[in-house]
Amino acid sequence: MSWGFLRDLLSGVNKYSTGIGRIWIAVVFLFRLLVYVAAAEDIWKDEHDEFECNIKQPGCENVCFDHFFPVSHIRLWALQLIMVSTPSLLVVFHVAYQENREKRHNQKLYKSAGERDGGLLCTYLVSLILKTGFEIVFLVLFYKLYNGFEVPRLVKCDIRPCPNTVDCYISKPTEKMIFLYFLVATSCLCIVLNLSELSYLIFKYFIKCYLNRYIKKHQ
Repeated sequence: MSWGFLRDLLSGVNKYSTGIGRIWIAVVFLFRLLVYVAAAEDIWKDEHDEFECNIKQPGCENVCFDHFFPVSHIRLWALQLIMVSTPSLLVVFHVAYQENREKRHNQKLYKSAGERDGGLLCTYLVSLILKTGFEIVFLVLFYKLYNGFEVPRLVKCDIRPCPNTVDCYISKPTEKMIFLYFLVATSCLCIVLNLSELSYLIFKYFIKCYLNRYIKKHQ
């Protein structure tokens, strides 16, 4: 697939983001999207063909592969990238809605359509919560589906139609495990960045409300 749309989306959101948000975009683009396109996709490309069992019973290899890899790591990673990036569309749509509303009324309704205040601030906070939620859900999903963040060299399979317990070997387990650890590390970094930005915006909002109330009280 082409990742151009995702790149354009992240670039479009960049101008509405805080400094922490721009760091998040850089991490997603440089350490996740580019790593996926440049290296990770090739490592898992032939994972099914290179999965070997020490028996030639028809259907045994397919059943064992499906049992240990119910969803491909790389496809799940691609889905994760898409899901954690799409909440940013909420911000883009909100700004587009405000700009369209100003054109319809032919007057200035907002100080700035892209200013993080009022409704746009709420939309931005919701997008941060959704991104953090998706990151956590996918980390749990990876952990549950693959029994931890490990890629074993040897797995033992006794599922029918295998006549007995057979040994199956996973190709390039060390290389795959390194990229899996990299995936987990970048996901955790993105969670920390999202929570930091969420805390920063909420703190800034409360400080602003407090100062406004303080000024009104002393006027």
